[in-house]
Amino acid sequence: MITNQAYLFLIFVINGLLIGLLFDIFRILRISFKTKDIVTYIEDILFWIMTGAIVLYSIFVFNNGEIRFFIFLGIIIGIILYMTLFSTYIIKISVNIIKIFKNIFGNIFKTLLVPLTFVGKSIRKILFKPISFITINIRKIFTKISKKIQLTNPMRQKNAKIVK
Repeated sequence: MITNQAYLFLIFVINGLLIGLLFDIFRILRISFKTKDIVTYIEDILFWIMTGAIVLYSIFVFNNGEIRFFIFLGIIIGIILYMTLFSTYIIKISVNIIKIFKNIFGNIFKTLLVPLTFVGKSIRKILFKPISFITINIRKIFTKISKKIQLTNPMRQKNAKIVK
């Protein structure tokens, strides 16, 4: 009986370690990526849902749904152990790894963006220059035609003489 409870206590200490790790994952994401407030709220809700799911799953699977004081004590001890022993190292290492990946992928993205912008400018020149050339010439033709119509229209000529 006591060995069973010690085993359960150890399982819930491990649960506390997992919850601490989950908490650090969200902290690492917040440090590495700037997000809006609404995203932060959604992350908080996800954290609490996942934490609740971990605890409830463990309680039902390992302790047949019985809630005991030592369960919560084990979770708290696990979280404290994780925060004091592992948290700072995991955060520093993870943030540095994410910075390295961001730099690598940022450079790759910039390198790939140069040919894409060149292709985009070339397509604009090929497609839009002739179209703009045609529209400009059509406008010129219409303005010439409208001037001829104004000059040849006898009503316009009479009105123009009256106005003068």
